[in-house]
Amino acid sequence: MTKALISIDYTTDFVADDGKLTAGNPAQAIEEKIAAVTKEAFEAGDYIFFMIDCHEEEDVFHPESKLFPPHNIKGTAGRDLYGKLGELYQEIQFDSKVFWMDKRHYSAFAGTDLDIRLRERRITTVVLTGVLSDICVLHTAIDAYNLGYDIEIQASAIASITDQAHQFALNHFKNVLGAKIID
Repeated sequence: MTKALISIDYTTDFVADDGKLTAGNPAQAIEEKIAAVTKEAFEAGDYIFFMIDCHEEEDVFHPESKLFPPHNIKGTAGRDLYGKLGELYQEIQFDSKVFWMDKRHYSAFAGTDLDIRLRERRITTVVLTGVLSDICVLHTAIDAYNLGYDIEIQASAIASITDQAHQFALNHFKNVLGAKIID
C-alpha cells in the first residue's frame, strides 16, 4: 500500500488571527499535530501533496466570490503555510516526494491533476490533514472516495470553525465514506 498525505489549505489566511477567512483558535490548536503528522509521513517515505487554495484578485466569476471575502490571493502572504507546517515545508520542499499544487475549488481533486499524479505513483491511500474539516477536507474526501482511494483522516490534524461542523465532518468521513479515522 502506497500512501500520500494531502495537506489542505493550512495557510495564513485560514489559520492566523488576522487571516482573511480564518478558522482562528480551532485551526491554530492543530498546529503541532499537523506538522508532526506531516513530518512522520515524510520520514516514512510517503508522498506529500500541499494542496493550497489559490484565487485571483477581483475574480467575480469564481463561485466563492459570492460566499466569502477575498482570500488566498495569488502572490500574497495569505497563501503561506502557517506556523510549524510552514517551517517544515521550508526544510522538505525540494524533495522529489513533496509537491505544492494550487487549487481553485474546495476539493483538491477539482480542476487539478492530483488524481493523475497519485495514480502515476501507484498511491492507493490518501491521508487527509488541514482545514476546514467540513468544507475543503470533506470535499476532497468525497472525491477521493468516488475515485476509489482508501481514505485516512488524521482527526487531530484537521479543524473547522465550530466543533459541531468538525463533528459532522468526522461522522461523514467514517459512516458515509468509510474512512479510517486516526487520532
